[in-house]
Amino acid sequence: MDSGDDQDVPDPRGRKKRYHRHTPRQIQALESMFKACPHPDEKQRMQLSRDLGLEPRQIKFWFQNRRTQTKAQQDRSDNCVLRSENDKIRCENIAMREALKNVICPSCGSSSCTDDSYFDESKLRMENTRLKEQLDRVSSIASRYLGRPMTQLPPVLPVSISSLDLSVGGYNNPGISTSLDLNLLLQNSSSSSSSSSLPYASISELDKPIMVEMASNAMEEVIRLVQTDEPLWMKSVNDGRDILQLETYDRMFKRSGHRLKFPDVRIEASRDSAVVAMNATTLIDMLMDSSKWCDLFPTIVSKARTIEVLGSGTVGSASGSLALMYEELQVLSPVVPTREFCFLRCCQPIQQGVWVVADISVDFPRAIQFAPASQSKKLPSGCLVEEMADGYAKVTWVEHVEIEENNLIPALFKDLMDSGLAFGAQRWLATLQRMCERFSCPAKELGVSVSHDGKRSMMKLAQRMVNNFCANIGASNDHKWITLSGLNDVGVRVTLHKSTDAGQPSGVLLSAATTIWLPISPESVFAFFKDERTRTQWDVLSNGNSVQEVTHISNGSHPGNCISLLRGVNSGQNTMLILQECCTDASGSVVVYSPIDIPAINVVMSGENPSFIPLLPSGFTILPDGRAPGASSSSNPLAGSSGSLVTIAFQILMSSLPSAKLNLESVTTVNSLIGTTVQQIKTALNCPDI
Repeated sequence: MDSGDDQDVPDPRGRKKRYHRHTPRQIQALESMFKACPHPDEKQRMQLSRDLGLEPRQIKFWFQNRRTQTKAQQDRSDNCVLRSENDKIRCENIAMREALKNVICPSCGSSSCTDDSYFDESKLRMENTRLKEQLDRVSSIASRYLGRPMTQLPPVLPVSISSLDLSVGGYNNPGISTSLDLNLLLQNSSSSSSSSSLPYASISELDKPIMVEMASNAMEEVIRLVQTDEPLWMKSVNDGRDILQLETYDRMFKRSGHRLKFPDVRIEASRDSAVVAMNATTLIDMLMDSSKWCDLFPTIVSKARTIEVLGSGTVGSASGSLALMYEELQVLSPVVPTREFCFLRCCQPIQQGVWVVADISVDFPRAIQFAPASQSKKLPSGCLVEEMADGYAKVTWVEHVEIEENNLIPALFKDLMDSGLAFGAQRWLATLQRMCERFSCPAKELGVSVSHDGKRSMMKLAQRMVNNFCANIGASNDHKWITLSGLNDVGVRVTLHKSTDAGQPSGVLLSAATTIWLPISPESVFAFFKDERTRTQWDVLSNGNSVQEVTHISNGSHPGNCISLLRGVNSGQNTMLILQECCTDASGSVVVYSPIDIPAINVVMSGENPSFIPLLPSGFTILPDGRAPGASSSSNPLAGSSGSLVTIAFQILMSSLPSAKLNLESVTTVNSLIGTTVQQIKTALNCPDI
């Protein structure tokens, strides 16, 4: 009971107690007296009784209750302090036990202690000293790795906050503050749900401070790469792209022991900037979330996982966060090897409305299990995101990697890969601009009217279709492509996989793909595939029947970025339609389509959840061949002209039985399907049979 509200007065005749509520003035006077004298004598109580109009007995009882209440509050406060101290000691004990498990005795090489030794105070002190020596050795290793002495490491505690000052030294931009307060919570955190397929091992407490230091240095370097122009970056006289001057870079960023240990290594470095139709904070959150990272770049990122969150950032924002991540990057063709990176990604605001996101590869022994013997190494890379008016953001992107020369790349793709366009900053930003428009800009429709919920549902379904197509066309390690005798040095590639997802037909799916070179610009090839009036010239399965566009939804500023619902004319298939999405930007184009029945499209049009609707996407990817007009190359037989790399891919349900195997009939069917499609495309575009 609060002594300031109600005062219960005992009844001497044993009847039910009466409750008396004091007035605010009485409470204020009593509290003032209590602060001055918790134990008033009888004279003081009588004076209070006269002043406040209360009985002396009520005054006496109020002070008794108030003293009891104060003592109880003090006891609770003392208990909380003791409990906190106890928890702190317990956490330190647990941390010490976990750390000691990995300590090896330097003299005999055996485990430094047994379980019983944890209860011996003298042995604990010895082990604590040994741990400090171990930490000094790790710091020495890290110093050799970073090429400079380590700064003071944050304390190794199970729960602690480390504040790092990431000042950029002599390259400060007067418009941007480079004092970075990176608040990193150094504790084990559960990985994202998308990391369940990876072998998981928690990062040790000794490795975490080193990773924080690496992230700090990477962020420092990315800011300098973004802000510094000549002599670090020079403009190309051919296409105006920024070219990194490697000698200047090596002088500016001295780093030892940081190169790939392969004989044939080349550097790819690029920088570009663009304005995107998305506010900066939303974009930052998507960049720091591995699942959203895949959705934002479906044509580039085939897989991404968050291995461990080392710093969770501020509440409700990714700002100030640090994560150990894994990604697999692809070119949309089954013949180009993917690139795998295990890397640290950190995000930090550097002034009001400006953020930096920095990546750097990690090659600690515990990280090798995620990207074993990687032939790609990400040097400090990332982007600077500046908030602009009206929900826009300016993004400056830097890509900087070391790649082992790979003889497995077919001649068709050699020019594209050597040009650096396949994974360069220009491709990342072009894709980012297009996807931000898709997510942020209002969709415009033509043809059959569709409700707002219906458009949103159709865009979700089309996005899932494109994501599925991109995930199944690349050379990911998840796919075991088999090469059939082919049309060129690439050939027709086929692979099987079992489908149990609600968004795909259940059974065994057969994917088949090939890539051809066409001496036609990518823009012309994309226009040919997008136009429903020319569909009969390449769609073998249409049986020569033309199609009509029923609904058209634009999802970007470029007229080629759209979702269409197509219906066959005089096809006799009145129950089936074709859902198609066309995507194009400066880096390339994609045309993806899938048959869908009328009942399913009615569900979509009504705005219901489309996640259960099965789709089996097929389509085309169109990439530039990587050569400037007029350039000669041994990669393409038609020297002196630039063209397009077109990948044709089909998915078919081979069998509804999950145990089905690849058979000769299926191989013959899909080989014939792709061969006929390629021949019809060349004929329609008047291309020689090369």
